[in-house]
Amino acid sequence: MANSKTLFRDIVSKIHLSESKEEVESIVYRLLESKYRLMRSDILTGKETAVEIDALFEQINRINKHEPVQYILNEEYFFGRKFYVDRSVLIPRPETEELINHVLSFKGQNQNAKITDIGTGSGCIAITLALEIKSAIVTATDISGDALEVAKKNDKLFSGGVRFIKHNVLSEPLPVDELDLIVSNPPYIAVSEKETMHRNVLDHEPHLALFAENDPLIFYKAIAIQAKEKLKNGGVVIVEINEKLATETANLFSNQDLVNIKILKDMNSKNRFVAATKR
Repeated sequence: MANSKTLFRDIVSKIHLSESKEEVESIVYRLLESKYRLMRSDILTGKETAVEIDALFEQINRINKHEPVQYILNEEYFFGRKFYVDRSVLIPRPETEELINHVLSFKGQNQNAKITDIGTGSGCIAITLALEIKSAIVTATDISGDALEVAKKNDKLFSGGVRFIKHNVLSEPLPVDELDLIVSNPPYIAVSEKETMHRNVLDHEPHLALFAENDPLIFYKAIAIQAKEKLKNGGVVIVEINEKLATETANLFSNQDLVNIKILKDMNSKNRFVAATKR
């Protein structure tokens, strides 16, 4: 039998990343908890374990290649639920959980809300809204067939009852009407920002879901048009945004004659969301 504290230290010593010691330790804690049910408290108290470091050679090697631990484990938590993820979808972020809270503050009392999530990826937004707003009718779209398969897998896992549609928001009208809510976390990173990004994101997460190629506002222009056409009067659109382009993004919705436009901040006081209402 091995000592879990010694095992933990040995794994940490074999991981060679530029991240801080605390970040590396967090990765190792998560790896041991997910794969072997060794909790942090077990490790801190030196609980005996049958796990040997040789069993983790593949995972350590992948971590050292900057692969996110979420892809290694095929899981990430979002709004208190464990979602399946792989390299065909973005890893859900804590900031996006705040998007859910903003939606609930706008539409939490509307139990029969018709909702569409544009660019659903793993399905975490759409499925969470379906579960949190019990009688909501939720549709989710994505251009990627692989992403939709992941979203469907998660929907089956949680019995969300979301309807999924393959759809290109840049060239096709939404196949739904009279919506109470449109929500989206579309690609918004400019290609020019690649040099500032961490390798674990740039080398492993899907570029289709990250980059807006030549125009970081292109998806917001399309979503603003769809909001004008597909929302009910009084319907709301809420999108996650590039913090550097908050005003420009808000103006796109104003240009479509939407009102009550708000720029909302995230937990780090960065401009992270825009909300607007159809007259």
